[in-house]
Amino acid sequence: MEVFLLLFAALFSVLNPIGTVPIFVGLTEGYTKKELSKTSLWTALNVFIILMITFFIGQYVLSFFGITITALKIAGGLIITNSGFSLLNGQFSKNKGINKKAEEEAQVRNDIALTPLAMPMLAGPGSMSLLIAFYQQLKESDKVITTYEILSSCFAMLAVALTIYIILRSAYYLSRILGSSGIVAISRIVGFLTIAIGIQYIISAILSIIRGI
Repeated sequence: MEVFLLLFAALFSVLNPIGTVPIFVGLTEGYTKKELSKTSLWTALNVFIILMITFFIGQYVLSFFGITITALKIAGGLIITNSGFSLLNGQFSKNKGINKKAEEEAQVRNDIALTPLAMPMLAGPGSMSLLIAFYQQLKESDKVITTYEILSSCFAMLAVALTIYIILRSAYYLSRILGSSGIVAISRIVGFLTIAIGIQYIISAILSIIRGI
């Protein structure tokens, strides 16, 4: 349960689906309820697939390029911290690579569920580095990752994807209820937590280096 809660909280903070509500509303303007439901579902599925692939294959990519877990933690920590500062400063869209041109191009596409919604808006470098580092942490703590830890991690990613679907499916209602100021306030709170997660990864890497000296 601890693994599930830890990974779910970390992923939810980094992905920040509530912060994507205004962008989702803008990109899906004029969609029917059926189209909104379909786009929300496929976005959530794409995010889940990206997260799963990253979690299980990411460590092999590290081995191939000779990247240490310490280096990944520092790089990932910097990316996650930068994402958090962007949320605090209200520049979430820009930081995720969603600029005016990207929005206009997305408007004319038939399917926006993969890009830009699933990637890079939700599942970006921050969440990918977080998952790879998390997998390595589990491996280091137990030497071998247990079936329980793998299942807990998978359920955490599934729960995040389900949460994304619910939030995006309710995006228009949330937009009306919370308003732009409410969404900004929530994004800034999440941004603060995201910064803390990023700094914790950097501290963990620095401590590993010190212990190795």
